[in-house]
Amino acid sequence: MADWPISQFGEKRGEFVFELNDFVLKKILDSHGENLEPLLAKTIYLEKKRSKNNRWRVDPEDEVRYWSSLSKELNQITQDGGTQGGYLELLKRIINRYDEEIVGTFKPKTYKFTFTFLNIFFKRLLNTAAGRNHKRLWGSRHQLVEKLKVYGEVDKIKALFDHGTVVMVPTHFSNLDSMVIGYAMQSAVGIPAFSFGAGLNLFDNEIVGYFINRLGAYRVDRRKKNPIYLECLTSMAAYSIQKGVNNLFFPGGTRSREGGMEDRLKLGLLGSSIEAQRNMVIEGKKEKVFIVPMILGYNFVLEAKFLIEQHLARTGKEKYIKSKDAFKSYRKITKFIWSLFSEKSDISVSFGEPMDIMGNFVDDKGNSIDINGEHIDLRDYFSLDGEVKANAQRENVYTKILGDRILDSYKRNNVVLSSHLLAYSAFKILEKSHDGDVYSLVNLPKEKSQIEWDYLETIITRLQVALLELESKGKIKLSKEVKLEPRRLIEDGIKNLGIYHAQKPLLINNDKVWSDSLKVLYYYHNRINIYDLDKYIEWTEATLET
Repeated sequence: MADWPISQFGEKRGEFVFELNDFVLKKILDSHGENLEPLLAKTIYLEKKRSKNNRWRVDPEDEVRYWSSLSKELNQITQDGGTQGGYLELLKRIINRYDEEIVGTFKPKTYKFTFTFLNIFFKRLLNTAAGRNHKRLWGSRHQLVEKLKVYGEVDKIKALFDHGTVVMVPTHFSNLDSMVIGYAMQSAVGIPAFSFGAGLNLFDNEIVGYFINRLGAYRVDRRKKNPIYLECLTSMAAYSIQKGVNNLFFPGGTRSREGGMEDRLKLGLLGSSIEAQRNMVIEGKKEKVFIVPMILGYNFVLEAKFLIEQHLARTGKEKYIKSKDAFKSYRKITKFIWSLFSEKSDISVSFGEPMDIMGNFVDDKGNSIDINGEHIDLRDYFSLDGEVKANAQRENVYTKILGDRILDSYKRNNVVLSSHLLAYSAFKILEKSHDGDVYSLVNLPKEKSQIEWDYLETIITRLQVALLELESKGKIKLSKEVKLEPRRLIEDGIKNLGIYHAQKPLLINNDKVWSDSLKVLYYYHNRINIYDLDKYIEWTEATLET
């Protein structure tokens, strides 16, 4: 562990912050030159507004006073003639304050303790829940790792750590994703720890904040939209990657509100990977930056009801009764974990093909390969007239290309679970048999949500044929449960969808299936909606009794 790049980063945090300050300052001066006053004025104005109107417990006690003081200093400098030196001094102080807030650390002892504790905790809980017997608390037959089904070229990914810096880019469905990812990468895959972004709001809890701060996390404050802070944040990622620290971030930015796969990405942090690779080329380094997409798959999601209501309220402009975010309730988190462990409900962790920062696939030695199987020299991407240098417009294009390649990988390497296919099929049947938009559909009374079992089997059978064809072409991945005969698939899907939620997305009633929560059913339906599967169905062949 002492040889991990993140361990070495943790030992030299102070030196890293000092270097990062200079790195950020140079970038800001390159982009704003002599015109610092408007940049400072905008930043201080936005921070004064935020510190007064949107305080968090984790914020420094002097937050309001600090930004008010800087506002007065800026006004005084401007009144005195606006010297470049005065503006520069203010800028340096703001950069240092942000960098000290953003940059975390890594303590190997804390990491070992946390991982050992979680491993024991999950093992005990899993054995207890699996037998639904608290006397089995000290059993050891069941392991959490058994619930993780890993797909992808794991050996190749592990080999790439010897040839450069790995940037993991997962999908994001739940605030529990980070825990699942960390456990999966250590237990099921066996790769070093990553530096990762964590929302500053998580640090409101002192215990959680204590551990996250020492596990390689850097703090991300989504309230701060000013240009200096955003430059500090993206520079943290770029400079740490450049220094060889493996990174993990969610390019979708936040949890998927509608439950579907990401169809667009926030390109800022992806651009940091490209910037880091360019700087490594300029420095003459042979190491490369490798991008590894990761797709998580759950049969049920802790925050599903809360997230889908947020999505419906935002897109439909309707007033919905908002649920409380379940992730903020320790009782609900415990109930969720118990539900997960007490039933046979796997989690899929699917790795996409490793690629370079241009989206070219790489071999296990890190060589970039073109479509003809030839090696590619990344230096060519950053050269103009034989000279390697920055070009913002060119690198913006590269970032978009990389984003498109990641989205394509998400789609191809997504693992369809029985709950996904069942929810998609059931909701599509209801959607095709009722007039009106989705906002009226999700509010249908329960008696209007009934589906004939035989008809559901027919639709699922057709969709299985379509999915198997897509899988044969490498356009999707299927879990073994999706390949069960339709009746068993429906039973497995209903069981998994109903494990956690009080209002069940689907229930069986004699020869019919119906929904107790169409909003939550809609959320799970969205997971594979991106594949446009309903084009394989002749919906006019039958009608529904509703």
